[in-house]
Amino acid sequence: MALAHAILAVLVDCPHSGYDLAKQFDGSVGFFWAASHQQIYRELSKLEAQGWLTCEIIPQEGRPDKKLYHITETGKQELQAWIAQPCEPAAIKEDLLVKIFAGYVATSPEIILNELQQHRQAHLEKLSTYKALEQRYFQNIQSLSLPAKFRYLTLLKGISYESDWVAWCDRAIELLR
Repeated sequence: MALAHAILAVLVDCPHSGYDLAKQFDGSVGFFWAASHQQIYRELSKLEAQGWLTCEIIPQEGRPDKKLYHITETGKQELQAWIAQPCEPAAIKEDLLVKIFAGYVATSPEIILNELQQHRQAHLEKLSTYKALEQRYFQNIQSLSLPAKFRYLTLLKGISYESDWVAWCDRAIELLR
């Protein structure tokens, strides 16, 4: 997947300024597709040049004009075509697992145990964030709109992913003690 498709996925519901789009990445899409604000702004220009977005200039008093990005019909068709294409499961690239694989050569088992505890804590914090989002936005899943159901599925995957990491860290710590 390209950043372009992640941006189109956010804009398909409603237009956003570059700033608001970057905030969306920080609080939703960014949980599973990371991009810096600079990358997002660069990509917006490319998408506009491709005709997948239009930019509406909104004058503001005492501040620079606001650029509001709208997905075009061509952009929506591109997103639909991309969604229709099968995607391969992502390859795992996890530094911690390489360290664990060779962990027996560490000067002290505590080095690995400490790192496992740090990872456990980080995943526990993210899990807590996801659970709070679930409580806030998805209490009554039977009444969700179709778009909300799809968004909820991404949150459920995040909850599952973080829960699995916490459980795995617990097992690894127990095994190595």
